[in-house]
Amino acid sequence: MQLKPAFISRLLLSVAALSILCVAVHAQGPVAPTPPTPPGDWFKDEAPQELALTLRLVFSLAALSLLPTALITMTSFMRIIIVLSFLRSALGTQQTPPNTVLVGLALFLTLFVMQPVWEQIDERAVKPYLAGSMQYSQAIEEGTKPLRTFMLKQTRDRDLLLFIRMGHLPKPRGPQDVPMRALLPGFAISELKSAFQLGFVIYIPFMVLDLVVASSLMSMGMMMLPPVTISLPLKILLFVMIDGWHLIARSLVLSFS
Repeated sequence: MQLKPAFISRLLLSVAALSILCVAVHAQGPVAPTPPTPPGDWFKDEAPQELALTLRLVFSLAALSLLPTALITMTSFMRIIIVLSFLRSALGTQQTPPNTVLVGLALFLTLFVMQPVWEQIDERAVKPYLAGSMQYSQAIEEGTKPLRTFMLKQTRDRDLLLFIRMGHLPKPRGPQDVPMRALLPGFAISELKSAFQLGFVIYIPFMVLDLVVASSLMSMGMMMLPPVTISLPLKILLFVMIDGWHLIARSLVLSFS
């Protein structure tokens, strides 16, 4: 009987795992058998506390898994990365700068824009909770207030009212009464609209340059020469001469003020 390499590798991994388990058990020493817990002990007073702690741990792990989504949808990251993508498309440089560079630049700009908000969250919620002077639920409530203020400032009233009406929610009497289920999608579509507006403004000068180059080549009868061959270095030269990255970063940061 011929053994396949895949079977041999799985067998070796199983033996290694079993050996490690035996060594760990032997290192712990003899363990006395634990008697089975009677059914009546399942409903002691400690059980609800342990269950609440377990559920809190599960919810915390779930919140950590959703942290990248929250970073994208609840901060300035969405607007910044979309504008940078529009800029690369307007330049026509294909994959230059690469996606890793754009995402890194967008992340650092997001950290710069959101720094005051995170400082308020740290002062109001994180430090008191770690010091033991605030409960978990109170820390969550206090920590969301600065973020809610930032999102409300960037959300258009029309977009916010759209989800309040579609969700048949009561009309909020103030900013503190706006539910998060309406604020989150309202903030997202407001950021998309702002990003597309900035992207359109960025596109205009490069589109004009493309039209000038194309019409010049047509007038000279050079129909076989692709216009992008001439317009691409001209657009890069124009972008460098006006210090484009400085202007883009400045415009993005000031758009949140």
